[in-house]
Amino acid sequence: MLPNMESCGSSIDTSESRPAMPKLSSLKTFDVPSHTVEEIIASAASAIPTPTSEILGGHPLKVLIAPSGFKESLGPEQVADAIESGVREVVDGNTAILRKLPLHDGGEGFCRALVAAHGGDIMDLVVTGPVGTPIQSHLGFIGEGRKTAVLDMAAAAGLRLVPTMSRDPTTTTTYGVGELMRKALDEGCSKIIVGCGDSGTSDGGAGMLQALGVRLLEEDGNELPKGDGGQSLSRLAKLCWENLHPRLRQKVQVEAVCNIKNVLCGPNGVARIYGPQKGATPEQVEILAAGLDRLAQVAGKDLNEDISGIPGSGASGGLGAGLMLLGAKLCPRSEAINEFFEFDRVFADNQWDFVITAEGSLDSQSIRGKMTTEVARRARQHGAQVVALAGTIGEGADGCYGAGIKAFTSILRGPSSLEEAIAETEKLVKDGAEKVMRMIMVGLALGRRQT
Repeated sequence: MLPNMESCGSSIDTSESRPAMPKLSSLKTFDVPSHTVEEIIASAASAIPTPTSEILGGHPLKVLIAPSGFKESLGPEQVADAIESGVREVVDGNTAILRKLPLHDGGEGFCRALVAAHGGDIMDLVVTGPVGTPIQSHLGFIGEGRKTAVLDMAAAAGLRLVPTMSRDPTTTTTYGVGELMRKALDEGCSKIIVGCGDSGTSDGGAGMLQALGVRLLEEDGNELPKGDGGQSLSRLAKLCWENLHPRLRQKVQVEAVCNIKNVLCGPNGVARIYGPQKGATPEQVEILAAGLDRLAQVAGKDLNEDISGIPGSGASGGLGAGLMLLGAKLCPRSEAINEFFEFDRVFADNQWDFVITAEGSLDSQSIRGKMTTEVARRARQHGAQVVALAGTIGEGADGCYGAGIKAFTSILRGPSSLEEAIAETEKLVKDGAEKVMRMIMVGLALGRRQT
């Protein structure tokens, strides 16, 4: 529900019920396009005997390749292609069934993937980037009459868009996200789906709100600078809604696909957990945390609810909180992705032997709503063994075993700089997948000897 607007002499008519919106499940269902998915179903029994077919005893090995992307290097589709290339160095086309299911969790690439899945359209436009300069971005339209807009916040405020030497999350802004939403409203959309992930910001969605007409006021009535980032939030005293985009007063439905486990404030608040990953120093982390605490206090007065610890409020540097102020529904990634891409159907239709997943960093955060562990949980329910490839293995990665990942390994061959690893990610993923597949085949061969 939108907050009380009367404090600035304006109010929103809440008497009308929300119009019925097209359900995504009723749209064209997702099926992996033929040019990105290859299923080889020839029986190994009819093939010329090879070492692989002998190990498998005439039964094709079923492998599902379901990776996330590697930030700042490869998207999910590219990672899936690299894994496939590595696997095919070990198993031939007559002995394995492979299927690729790139995992889009609301981060970079989510919009284009959803548009492709539902046969929609992409609009290119220029918006304000996270460091305040114009950037090329895009917006998607799906559904009957193209009345549902889709965007990923990373296309306007993602970490990839923040130059390495400018990574100061106290100054980066979500203003461009608001500009994308404003364009969707101007186009007459009745529903907006916002993918939250891969953010380079920590402004609590303040910039987004400003782009949509909300004024952020100090105690003396002066307006906070537009697109000033999280550094000025500690001076926030009041939100003025009188200039809010008029179509938001008509109860346009807003839905955010996010990591529902991220909260806005406290010791596990988004500034303290993710601020350092975005370039924040310890001092800047405290500045951001104080600003988000203040945003929670002010928002709580408008919403008559304490949002500081609400699940999802900390998504994408607190963008979840800003979206909540617009009445948005925060949807867990796993549920939303399954609805949009029919993820569970892939498991229901096939009995997979192995699932190979991947992400840039496997650590304690991986079990907090990341898609690698979500796919592992589903695979475990269907009896598939899950192996994960990761760019780096961090503290707490062992917790992934409890989520269903049976084994994991780093793709790195030795010490290297981040720049070197990013430049070679595709080759590293391919080589890593090949090594994993060779180990799997060794295990299968030993198991066959015992039987």
